[in-house]
This record gives sequence, structure tokens and C-alpha cells, in this order.
Amino acid sequence: MLATLAPIPITFSSLFIDTAVILFYFILIVGIGLYAGRNNKTLQDFALGSRSVPWWAVLASIIAAETSAATFLGSPAEGYKTRSFFYAQLAIGTVLARIIIAYTFLAPYYRYNVKSIYEFLTVRFGPATKNTASAIFLFTRVLGIGVRLYLGGLILVVIWKYLYPHSPVTLSHYFWGILAVTFITTIYTMVGGIKAVVWTDLIQACLMIGSVFFTLWLLLHQLGGIGAVKETFGSWNNLHWIQTGWDSSLPFGTAFSKMIAEPYTLWAAFIGSTFLTMATHGTDQDMVQRLLTAPNLRKSRFSLILSGFTDIPIALAFLSVGILLYVYYSHCGHAPEIPDNEIFASFIVNNIPVGLRGLIIAGVLATMMGSTSAALNALATSFTTDFYLPYINPGADDRTTVRAARQATFIFGILMVGVGTMAAYSVLLNPRLTIIPIAIGILGYTYGGLLGIFLLGMLTKNRGSDGTNVIAMFTGMTSVLFLGKVELPGLINFSHFMPAWWPEIAWPWYVFIGSMVTFAGAVLFKTPSEKVTSMNQ
Repeated sequence: MLATLAPIPITFSSLFIDTAVILFYFILIVGIGLYAGRNNKTLQDFALGSRSVPWWAVLASIIAAETSAATFLGSPAEGYKTRSFFYAQLAIGTVLARIIIAYTFLAPYYRYNVKSIYEFLTVRFGPATKNTASAIFLFTRVLGIGVRLYLGGLILVVIWKYLYPHSPVTLSHYFWGILAVTFITTIYTMVGGIKAVVWTDLIQACLMIGSVFFTLWLLLHQLGGIGAVKETFGSWNNLHWIQTGWDSSLPFGTAFSKMIAEPYTLWAAFIGSTFLTMATHGTDQDMVQRLLTAPNLRKSRFSLILSGFTDIPIALAFLSVGILLYVYYSHCGHAPEIPDNEIFASFIVNNIPVGLRGLIIAGVLATMMGSTSAALNALATSFTTDFYLPYINPGADDRTTVRAARQATFIFGILMVGVGTMAAYSVLLNPRLTIIPIAIGILGYTYGGLLGIFLLGMLTKNRGSDGTNVIAMFTGMTSVLFLGKVELPGLINFSHFMPAWWPEIAWPWYVFIGSMVTFAGAVLFKTPSEKVTSMNQ
């Protein structure tokens, strides 16, 4: 029998306790971040932490970076909306991709002692390839993390609705929430560098995992056990786990079109998700940079592969929260009339006991801060290494270089706030939007070009040239827009350029398409002999 959680009444004591918990968390995180980075004297310290971070801290940092606010609030929204575990299938590809990255990508990064992974492309091809790849990363990461920041603002908007239920929510509420958390994150990242990122990520990962598993326990306790789930769905078979996406009753062409239009299938997991994760964890400075803080290649590989296996229970846990919320509100007789993205945030603010509520709100903010701090540090490192030192101030000393990296961190923080505010505006216009396809879809448009060139550089010794690589990357990115029939709201709908019979293609396939087109175009051209010789020295 369901024992419903009554909404927490608004009292001075409850607000004081929750606020005190959240403030203590912020003070702790900022303090740890500033202390961890107190000895940053060179770009090597700022970007790689002198390669002195233990493997288990690297592992926690990867988990924290992957589990952004989009995952913390967006994955339960997926479970709530679909009432299935289909999204978790994509974790299969994340494990396969990590194994490939560990034994293909990491060794060259360590061998050439790079700070920005795009330096490898200079060695392998030349500066044009490197500059293009780094610029793609800078542009994409600002957009991708900026969209995720919307969900950090969302939790504060839900708190506003709780305190002032009759007051309308406007874009300014999202803006101030996004700005507040981003400002705090930017400050400790500017000062602390990668060490601040990794050690605060460790705290944030622990809090995030603890929060989601406590929520699972609380929901199951209120529902009276797992039997309530079976009672709601009628049978365990109605709670779907696996989806192949293939309908054998249809003609081959129709069945294939239907399969690739569905984002959460086994085929998307084994192929689409594998290529997507190879791009995000092998060619993205944000993720690879923390791997390069490990003392050696062996420990870096271990952290990366182990993080893939931890993704599976974490994904299942977040989806389970969404499914249990559906069961909970079904038993209550009604669900709140709010956007799906807000369903978990609303439960936290309205139904979690005082004190623990403050801790879980801190957990939501922790996921936002973890992914944002890592991105800020990676963006600053890439910009400083790939553009500032070679072109803006080639003779900069260590002190000037670190100062430039910190200034870049601040500027990228401002840009992210702008993108997050635009994402909030989009959701205000269409409350049924869920954020995960948007956040990951942005990567799909551009990261295929990155992955295709990195694969060419890793898997071949004498294919690809500096100038034609740039053309191949832009061709790969453009192919995603056309073949994926992407619609950029308010700008252009690329489906108008494709024949009517061309199928819809779901976002997990975008990186696969872009990387294959890029690789196929670039591999046609030969690497100049002097580059091949320098690589072999």
C-alpha cells in the first residue's frame, strides 16, 4: 500500500537547514578546489596536474564529468516518459569504445607528452588539421555544456516555484540560477586548474551516486516494495529492457528505416553509441585531459575501462528513478502538470525530507559543477596551447601562460551562461522537450569530423594531408546535417534538401556517419614523406 510523501511545508527552520547544507557544500567544494590548485606555476601543472593524480581519483572524475545535470535530471525524465530501460542500452557502446580508446588513442598521447590532444594532429598532419580540430572542440563543447547548464538553472526554478507557487516563472529565473552556479564553478576552476577539477569531482561523484541510490530507496519504501512496479505495469514483460528496433514483419527497407529512426536500439548501442563514445572519450579534450593526469599509460587505461563498466549500473539507477516516479504518481492518482525535465527536480524539492533535500539539491548542483569545471579547464587548456602560445604570444613565460589560461576560463564561462540561457528559452517555448537528445545531439553534428581524422591518424601511417583533412572534416560535418535531415530551429531544415524516401536517422548515428564520411574523404590523400619521416623518428 502506498504511503504518499506529503509535500514538505514551507517553514523557516526547514529552509534554514536546507540552505545551510547547500552553503556548506559550496564552501567545501570551493575550498577544496582552491587548495588543490595552490601550487599551479606552469601550464603543465594547470592542465595535467604534473601527472600525479591517482587512478581512482581519475575514475571518479570521469564519472562526475559524464554524469552532468543532464544525466541527473534528464535520465529520470527519459525513464518517466518512456517507462523503459531502452536508454541504458547505449551503455554497451560506451564500454566497447573505451576498450578501443585505451589501446589505440592513449599511447600516442602519452608518447608525445601532449597537453592538448590536438597537438598530436600537428605532429601527424600539420597545424591546419590541429587548428580546425581544436576550433571544432571549442565551439562544440561551449554549446554542449551550455545546454546542460539549463538544468542547473532548472533546479533553482523548481525551488522558486516551491517558495512562490503563484508567481510566474520567466527566463530571468533560469538566467540567475545558471549564472550563480557557473560563477562559483568558474572561480575555483580558474585558480585550481585540473587538480581542482579532479578532486572536487571526487566529492561530487560520491554525492551524486549517494543521492540517486537514496532516492531509489525512498521511493521503494513509499511504494511498499518492488511489487508495486509489477502491479502498475501488470507484468514485468511490460517494463521493457531491450529494444532491437527491427520489425521482421515489414519489408527490409521499411524495417531498416524504422530501426535507424529509433535512438534506443541494440544496433544504435553496438555501432552508434560506440562511435559516439570514441569521439567524446578519445578526441574530446574535456574527457581525455583528466586521463592524462594519471601517472602512466597503464593506470590511465585502467581508469578509462573501469569507468565504462560503472556507467551501466549508474544509467540503470537513474532510469529506475524515473520509472519509480511514474509508479509513484500513478498510485497517487495524479502527476504534476510540469515538463518531463522537471519531474525529478519537483519530487526532490517537494517530497524529500528536510536536510536530505538540501543534500540532494547539492547533488544536482554537484553534477552540473563537475561537468562544467572539467569543460572550462579543457577549453582553457586547448585555447592556450593551440592558439595563444603559437599565434598570440609565442614567447610567453610560465606565469603569463597560466594567467592567459585563467582569463580564457572566465571568458568561456560567460559564453556557457549565454548558451544555457538560450536553451532555457527553447524549453520555455516547448515544455515537452527533453534535454538529453539535445545535449548529445549537438556533439553528433561536429564530432564525427573529429573522430574521422583521429582514426586516420591512429590507424594509418601515410594517409591524409594537412589541407585536405580540413575539407574532409567539414564534408563529414555537413553530411550529418543533410543525411540526418537535421532541423536547426529558426535557421534551416535540411530535410528539405533530401528526397522524400530518405529515412529519418536518430542522433546516436550522427557521429558514425560523420566519421565515416570524413575518413573516406581524407584517406584518399597521401601524407607528405617528410611528415611520415618525422613521425617515425
